[in-house]
Amino acid sequence: MINAIRYRARFLISALFAMAWATTAAATVYHVGPAQAYTQLAQVADLLDPGDTVLVDGDATYDGGVIFTRAGSAGAPIVILGQRINGNRPVISGGTNTVTFESPWPYDSGADHYVFEGFEVAAGTFRGIYHQADDLTVRDVLVRDCPAHGILGADQGSGDCLLELVEVRNCGNGSSQHQIYMATDEVHHPGSVFRMRHCYVHDGDGGNNVKSRAERNEIHYNWIEGAYYHELELIGCDGGDTGNVHLKREDSDVVGNVLRKRRTAAGNDSNFAVTRIGGDGTGMTHGRYRFVNNTVLCGTGAVFRCFDTLESVEMHNNVFYRTGGGVNIMRTVDAGWVHDTAVIAGSNNWVYQGAANIPAQWTGTVSGTDAGFLDHPAGDFRPGTGSPLVNAGNPSPASIPGMEFPAPLFPPAYQPPLHQAATAAAVRPAVATIDIGAYECDPSGVAGGGTMSRPWRPALTASPNPFSVETRIRYELAAPGRVTVSVYNLAGQLVRTLLDGTRPAGRHHARWDGRDDRGVVIAAGGYLLQVAADGARRRCALVKVK
Repeated sequence: MINAIRYRARFLISALFAMAWATTAAATVYHVGPAQAYTQLAQVADLLDPGDTVLVDGDATYDGGVIFTRAGSAGAPIVILGQRINGNRPVISGGTNTVTFESPWPYDSGADHYVFEGFEVAAGTFRGIYHQADDLTVRDVLVRDCPAHGILGADQGSGDCLLELVEVRNCGNGSSQHQIYMATDEVHHPGSVFRMRHCYVHDGDGGNNVKSRAERNEIHYNWIEGAYYHELELIGCDGGDTGNVHLKREDSDVVGNVLRKRRTAAGNDSNFAVTRIGGDGTGMTHGRYRFVNNTVLCGTGAVFRCFDTLESVEMHNNVFYRTGGGVNIMRTVDAGWVHDTAVIAGSNNWVYQGAANIPAQWTGTVSGTDAGFLDHPAGDFRPGTGSPLVNAGNPSPASIPGMEFPAPLFPPAYQPPLHQAATAAAVRPAVATIDIGAYECDPSGVAGGGTMSRPWRPALTASPNPFSVETRIRYELAAPGRVTVSVYNLAGQLVRTLLDGTRPAGRHHARWDGRDDRGVVIAAGGYLLQVAADGARRRCALVKVK
């Protein structure tokens, strides 16, 4: 079970999740399952108040068409938490919109401040997840087989949204329905951000893999491949009657991702660009774009298709590769520029030898015919020890003077999942000078061994959960090492250290009796269990009841 908490920033990326469950006696825990008092999720949707938690039993399927309209609060979000049973998430299936977080007109109240975690969402006839609210976190969720949109954000009523450890596949249709399609309402929720981290988006049946009209996009540490059209389309607000158009400059920070053009069963056209930025004919950003430490596997089309009006683009420490060459870096014929001329910068990018349309403004460009990937045919794009990417990055990439990118992420502290759904964030090793691309070569074992260093086997679990007197903690190590087992409250404060020492490889257990380090019984509410080992962490949510 992946933790139901919100990331806190370090280097403007997450190092902790802050899941603010209320610890007051007023907060309610609802149980949904075939053998529970509530058998459908929809039965509790209208009962929820700030700080409430809904625990949904896994290994079961529930009716779609669930609509949440009641609000949590910033300090006490409403948490909808799927609990794996027999290793299986709960499935929510069907409905026009399978799960909706709704803020009706006039958009001043609705399903704000929610955490939705640990589910499989499938087979909605229009949208799998519909986001029309502020402060929504979707974590450890699979969205699949939606014939239209997989995850859709409304033009009006939508604010901050975080997708984390999310997999989306086999969604989208035609040219206007996408696997992920996000927006933010710049009138009712100014300053909102669409954040996407540690996600795996693949095998689209139509549209783009990720399309966003948000005021700010932070696309970090994802593996995105097999779009019908573009892997990323980062454009401006819809030109319709949204009231948003040209209110804000819309910026995008794209760091540490794998972006891969690949033909799929849906018959996508590899001639489409990897990314389209600036606009799509219906809304332009006038924005600043930043692409840093990405690994891009190109098709026959351009990597960057600049369209409509944008202000600047900068690219640092990226890999642009295509088997046999034929890489086209930029298409600018459709672009308009805020300052009437192209504003482009870049440094220390690796490009396949002979690539076309490399910006003249780039410096320190490296070229060749072999990027030194560990196993390109198998889709392993990490650099081996002899790769020209190793130690070749710019350790301090600078923005364009006068057009500095606001709050840029650097250095990247994590790596994307290796063409699979992620169960935890993968730490990027800090080894000498930063490497070019989304992955770091680690001669101590990550890259040299040819497999990802994964100290975890099964997911961390605690049972019973919720508990009243004691819960039993189970985890497994793939290698010996120092282990710390800790419990935190929702303010991030340490409550109890259960273990701090070395342990051999294998299965291990610990117990928590609901007391803090002073021996005092803690209050009922939500807590965070963390097991740290070998530079990685696994977390899960705990609920203590009276």
